[in-house]
This record gives sequence, C-alpha cells and structure tokens, in this order.
Amino acid sequence: MASRYQLLQLLADGRFHSGDQLGVHLGVGRGAIWKTVRAVRAMGVDVFALRGKGYRLAAPMDLLDAERIREQLHPQARPLLGEFEVLPEIDSTNNHLLRLAVQRPGSGHSCFAESQSQGRGRRGRTWISPFGANIYFSVLWRFPRPPEAMQGLSLAVGVAVADALEAAGVPGVGVKWPNDIVVNDRKLGGVLMELSGEATGPCMVVTGVGINRGMPLAAGTEIDQAWTDLLTLGGTHSDRNTLAAHLLGQVLLALGKFADDGFEPFLKGWMERDATQGRQIELISENESMVGIAEGVDASGALLLSTKSGRRRVLSGEISLRTTS
Repeated sequence: MASRYQLLQLLADGRFHSGDQLGVHLGVGRGAIWKTVRAVRAMGVDVFALRGKGYRLAAPMDLLDAERIREQLHPQARPLLGEFEVLPEIDSTNNHLLRLAVQRPGSGHSCFAESQSQGRGRRGRTWISPFGANIYFSVLWRFPRPPEAMQGLSLAVGVAVADALEAAGVPGVGVKWPNDIVVNDRKLGGVLMELSGEATGPCMVVTGVGINRGMPLAAGTEIDQAWTDLLTLGGTHSDRNTLAAHLLGQVLLALGKFADDGFEPFLKGWMERDATQGRQIELISENESMVGIAEGVDASGALLLSTKSGRRRVLSGEISLRTTS
C-alpha cells in the first residue's frame, strides 16, 4: 500500500503530473509508476493518463492528515485523546484497536483509515468503505462499569455524531435506535460498539463510526438499504480533516461524559432527534419479529415499544429496526 498511497499524495491536487516527475519523487522508473497507477485504479480510484501530460485524478482528493485533525480538535477533547493514527488502509478500524487493546492500557486511542477492506456494521453487515471518500474511525475507551451498564452508549455516541454534523451545516440529522444516523429515512452513518470485560466490570469498548461523505455511485450500489451522503445533502463545506476533527472531538467528549454520568445527560438530545418516535416499526431478531409504535427510549437507552399485547422494553443487541409507516 505504501507506493500507492505515496502516489495518491502526489496526485491529490487533481493536476497533471508527468511520469518522470512522479518517478523522481518516488525514486522509481516510469514502468513502476504505470504499475502503481494500475494498482491505484484497482482500489476504485479514477486516474486519468494523457500522453504528453502525465497522470491526474478525476477530481482532487482530500486525504486525511493526523496533524491537521489534531490541530482542529475541540480544546476540551484534546486531553481525552490518547494515541492517534491515520492509516491508508486497514481491515477495519475496530479490528485494529481490538488487536492493540492488550498493549494499550489507557483510553482515547483513536484510529482513522482512508479505506477498510473488511469494514462492518451491526449483525455482521459489510460497511462499504471506498478509499478517500468517507469517514471511518474508531476510539478505544475503558469504563469502570460492567458491560450491562453500556446499554445507552451507542445512543450517546449517536447524539454526539449528529451534533457534530449539525454544527457542520448538515440539515435534518436524526438518530434511529440503536445506532443509525439518518436524514429523511436514509442512512447517513452508523455506530458500532464492541465490548469486552467481566460481568461485574470493568469493561473496554471500541466505538466505530462511519459517515458517508461522498459515496461513489459504483460503491453505493452494494449498499442494501436507502442511503445518502453529505455531498448529496449539501449544507457542509468542511473538508474531510475539519469534519474528522469535529466528529472525533464530539465522540471523545461523549465517551468521557458517559463514563462519568451514564446515558441520562444524552436522553434529551436523543428524544429531540429520534427518527422513529410515534411511528410504527418492526423489530427483527434471529428468533422473532415485533411490530408496534416506537415511544422513545427510557433512562437506560432501552427502546419502548407499544404493541397489541402491551408495552415492551427492548434492549439493543442483534436486532434490526425497520420503519413501516
């Protein structure tokens, strides 16, 4: 990946660069440049070649930069940030931090990636992660509480992500229990929590966040539900690094607040953004499905569902939620 990423850094400005110029920068011959261009194309990135002018991208690419993200981080979030990485490619940012967790005793270790080869959402679904198009990151956090006390954490992070997007000028951002970020019933992003720890605590959580910023249409055809992205919605002129900094800062602050106070401080924000409040929904798990009217969530983050047989309190887990009205 190193040579492909170095080439992309040189081509990111969207201008033509001759094969000779690229070869000088990378210390290789023109034949090696051509092979690297083909490898970049295989990643799904459009590279044009024109005789006499060289190579350029179809459009400028706003690559992530660790220092630019760090510099723009919310001042109150900076003390919460541990080790920080921006990787060109990884299987998944969650997997990466889970592997490193045994070596990292503290909280706040954060990782962004330009692409994920095995990005995933809840219930084992694939999270489509084309190179340089969207935002993919994870944060490791350790809590003194047992895993069962983490019930509302994905909701708290969802509210934090929605707040960051609204601050960036994205209109109408909602949250859908337990972990989706939506606009007009189309999925804009999601949150994936992976926990480990003893039943009596403490526990460790890796929180993954994915936001569709500029999903290529070809990649979008692989998504199995209605979706949207920030470029389609308009309203935000933030570059990827600024947006990444805002998102990371809000998530770090949410994790710190949840560690201190639990879900209660986020309940009002969730209710204000709840995309299913008062609507008929269907909950689907491996063993059953339930239909009812969503009545928000309780103080722990459990979903309240009004059914023909009475009100049900539903905990998050391997459950999918689908709106039917």
